[in-house]
Amino acid sequence: MNAVLDRVMEHAELLESDGPVSEELGRVSDEVAAVLRESGVIRMLQPRDFGGFESHPTDFLRTAYEIGQRNGAAGWITGVVGVHPHELAQGDPRMQREIWGEDPDTWVASPYAPMGRARPVEGGYVFNGRWPFSSGTDHCQWVMIGGLITDQEGNVTDRETIHFVIPRSDYEILHESWDVIGLRGTGSKDIVVKDAFVPEHRLIRTNPVTDGSAGSIAGRDAPLYSMPRNVVFSGAVTTATIALAQGTLAAYVKWTRERSSRFGSASRDPFQLSVLAPAAADIDASIGHVLHDMDRAFDIVSSGRLLTLSERAEIRRNQVSASHRAAAAADEIFKVSGGSQLHAKNPMQRMWRDCQSALHHVQNYAGPLYQAYGMNYFGGEMPAAVKV
Repeated sequence: MNAVLDRVMEHAELLESDGPVSEELGRVSDEVAAVLRESGVIRMLQPRDFGGFESHPTDFLRTAYEIGQRNGAAGWITGVVGVHPHELAQGDPRMQREIWGEDPDTWVASPYAPMGRARPVEGGYVFNGRWPFSSGTDHCQWVMIGGLITDQEGNVTDRETIHFVIPRSDYEILHESWDVIGLRGTGSKDIVVKDAFVPEHRLIRTNPVTDGSAGSIAGRDAPLYSMPRNVVFSGAVTTATIALAQGTLAAYVKWTRERSSRFGSASRDPFQLSVLAPAAADIDASIGHVLHDMDRAFDIVSSGRLLTLSERAEIRRNQVSASHRAAAAADEIFKVSGGSQLHAKNPMQRMWRDCQSALHHVQNYAGPLYQAYGMNYFGGEMPAAVKV
């Protein structure tokens, strides 16, 4: 039973109708944000002691998938913002109390790219930087952003990416920075931090959360918090991407039922049918592979051991492959949908644009992941820049 998904589905019609609204706003609408907040989907991976559900990660991905195929922007925000509590739960309890102590529905944005620089001072760091692609940031009260530690002259002294957790009062959202051709409704705007003090307890080192050891170090014994961060985060991005492909397919099917072609009813057109079948199969295979791997990973950590580097590399290989397989399927069906689907009023073009745009997320960047997998498979050392 997934009570969160049941609550979300009560608002399926709103999710479906809201797509053009959020796109026009350049962020998820307040109405849809309220549905996500009230359903509890952003708390699915949050620890119980701070009002979360500690849900099975596959249940979380299934919920994000159902949301995303109806409203691409909402599905993207569910995946990206909803996965952050998983990592935050593995940090310092003082930080968790600051974020969720008064309101368990507090949302935290990102991004993770190590574009900030942190100069040590007594008790913490002075932090500066600018980051693009802070998805859902308008609805978030905190941000978790990447940076590197420097010496007093600004020279980087440690190449491990650190995640710095900062309240809304300490960063600026650049609202005019988000003018894009796809994923417009996600509101993935730039943010700027200027001379913010970040206490030591609001830092998360990424190596332990990458290999899955941070949860036990933090005293959390639930298997969820032994899941490697990249497997869970990338799984959320992959799921949101596949949901957009499924949304493109759903819009195509709805349109084709009513469309006429040179063969009469388009739903009897052999060329339409010959594209529909493999596209539907590829999208189903993609989401099935992702959910299977998440189940497999959860079973491993539930048995008491961490995933090996090879297992993480294989899962990440499968995730990025699933994103590209599904997006290619969406592209094929869009190409046979007819010229009328180019009109902005039709939902298929928006889902298709969003799906193709989702491939630009670093977690969907196939080349480095395939190289890393291959290097590990043949006993070589993975490139330092690729984390699995």
